[in-house]
Amino acid sequence: MIGRIAGVILHRARDQVLIDVRGVGYIIHVSERTAAGLPPVGQGAALYTELLVREDLLQLFGFPTMLEKEWHRLLTSVQGVGAKVSLAILSTLGPEGLGRAIALGDWASVRKANGVGPKLAQRIVLELKDKAPSVMALGGALTVDAGALAGQGADEPGTDPGPSA
Repeated sequence: MIGRIAGVILHRARDQVLIDVRGVGYIIHVSERTAAGLPPVGQGAALYTELLVREDLLQLFGFPTMLEKEWHRLLTSVQGVGAKVSLAILSTLGPEGLGRAIALGDWASVRKANGVGPKLAQRIVLELKDKAPSVMALGGALTVDAGALAGQGADEPGTDPGPSA
């Protein structure tokens, strides 16, 4: 599985980014909130990723923090919530707002996301209410920004680990 991508942004769109990693370009689907927080084209960026594998499709979804990635994983475990709906919810509420809405049983806030009707919003809140406290408790440990780690490690574009000893 591809767990993290770090490289140079070649193209940005409202809901995806193209990141060059040593000559290979990866299209990564992101929430609008994540896209807005990324640096401009030509700058380095890093995202935690989730790989969706289907019979006829491979798609990468990117998240700035492990906390947001965990919320995406939980959201997509709910029947009727696919990756795009999950990104729409995260675009609207962000990981902290989603956790708060679920903890408070505020399905009306979840419903504000594109593609989420009242029944689906209620199902999300109902199915995730027992899981939300554990994810929120992990929040402090999972909020490490992938971009902050971009300068760490020899796998970065433009760095050469040098000859082996």
